[in-house]
Amino acid sequence: MKRSSFITWDQLKVGAMIIVAALIMALAFYKLGKAANLFASRYTLIAYLPNANGLREGGTVMVAGQLAGTVKKIDFLPVDYDTTKNLRLTLQLDEALHEQVRQDSKARLRTMGLLGDKVIDISPGTPKFQPLKDGSVITVAPTLDYEAVLAQAAGAVGDVVSLTHDMKTLTSGIVRGEGTLGQLVTNKALYDQLVSTLGRTNSMLARVQNSQGTIGKLLDDPTMYNHMVAVIGSTDSLVRAMNSNKGTVGKLLHDDSLYTSLVGITHGADSLMKMLTSGQGMAGKMLTDQTLYDQLNKLVTDLSAMLADIRKDPRRYMKGIIKIF
Repeated sequence: MKRSSFITWDQLKVGAMIIVAALIMALAFYKLGKAANLFASRYTLIAYLPNANGLREGGTVMVAGQLAGTVKKIDFLPVDYDTTKNLRLTLQLDEALHEQVRQDSKARLRTMGLLGDKVIDISPGTPKFQPLKDGSVITVAPTLDYEAVLAQAAGAVGDVVSLTHDMKTLTSGIVRGEGTLGQLVTNKALYDQLVSTLGRTNSMLARVQNSQGTIGKLLDDPTMYNHMVAVIGSTDSLVRAMNSNKGTVGKLLHDDSLYTSLVGITHGADSLMKMLTSGQGMAGKMLTDQTLYDQLNKLVTDLSAMLADIRKDPRRYMKGIIKIF
């Protein structure tokens, strides 16, 4: 049996739906490609990293925080002593941003948000430097290690937990009435004593304010203040008189004549003592010569004996002295 060559309405509707779906898919693919810069002309940059934890091929490359390209390839470099270049990243950037990425631009490995995906973020350059060409190497700046930050945060959380435990122990002791704080919180007698002490303190302060006693007089009576001012004035006058070179004290403080005289006397006394101790002169001989001492001692002894004899028999020594004319 021969088929009909006419297209039915149902077939026409199915075909129209397929065409519309294909157009929608093509438009969506175009919009998605435009949003991801899939159809833009691109150029390549090279970056070296010690590690790229969380970064994968096809990852996002950004310039000043805006989508600019993708990570095309991540390669391991041969093992050497330079641990700052373990990985070689091939970056593909939109050609329209070629003027933004220059020789002073720096790439950083950062996280989208706190726990998001890792991306390569490139800072824009300045007009002082030339744009990077296709295949150039871009400088990579040090990045913050979030794992180290989380490890430190974990340690801080542990410290907080320990502190909370200590605070719990402390508050428990206070509630049980242990220590001074515990007694203040739980002991009614200590509270009453404190209230009594505060009452007596208030009474004492009231007496002070009423100018009673020595402290009250010091606060309200100006007599002692006036006396103190007079004493300070007299002291100031005395100090000025001492500094004016007048009077004995002033001359002792400022005139060096007495000092010079004392120095001269000291030198003279020192010379005299040297002469005496050296045995020179009569005084020196008397101090150092034993023979002279013995002779003087004998002379004094003889004179004493003669005077004693004269007192006993003065006529014996007076004969021939008194003559009668």
